Amino acid sequence: MSRIGKMPIAIPAGVTVTIAENNKVTVKGPKGTLERDLAPEMTIEEKDGHIIVSRPNDLKKMKSLHGLTRTLLNNMIHGVTEGYQKVLEVNGVGYRAAKQGKTLVLNLGYSHQVDMVDPEGIETVLDGQNKIIVKGISKEKVGQYAAEIRDKRRPEPYKGKGIKYADEVIRRKVGKTGKK
Repeated sequence: MSRIGKMPIAIPAGVTVTIAENNKVTVKGPKGTLERDLAPEMTIEEKDGHIIVSRPNDLKKMKSLHGLTRTLLNNMIHGVTEGYQKVLEVNGVGYRAAKQGKTLVLNLGYSHQVDMVDPEGIETVLDGQNKIIVKGISKEKVGQYAAEIRDKRRPEPYKGKGIKYADEVIRRKVGKTGKK
């Protein structure tokens, strides 16, 4: 039995979970509403304040879907109650971020500014000129948008300039040495 898949998911107060046919799950909470089509093979049922995911048989595909389905449901519930956030840091001389309405303006050493409009349901907040906080209720969308921001100028290994995650460690390299 899947260790993750068999664990029940507690439904916190203020959250409603609706399971429609073909496992179309809608989760409503204080921060918003998330909707997702989950694997139709899995059985998702609500029993006394908990959600239980079970699988029809022990085929390899069903085993992998079991844990995945439970984790996706758990992420949706966590998202509508607490939300998700990723912190990015902008490092480098003259590199900075600014906010103009819903647009994130990045100066990253290019000959032009990089403008990024916040997608639906995602909010970027600046903490100073070099810290970007990406917030939202969907773990997938927050991670994707943070990755797109990071891709505009990835951190390089020699000076560490670029955009990196706050918890990311950049392996530094030693530069060139002169001839003697």
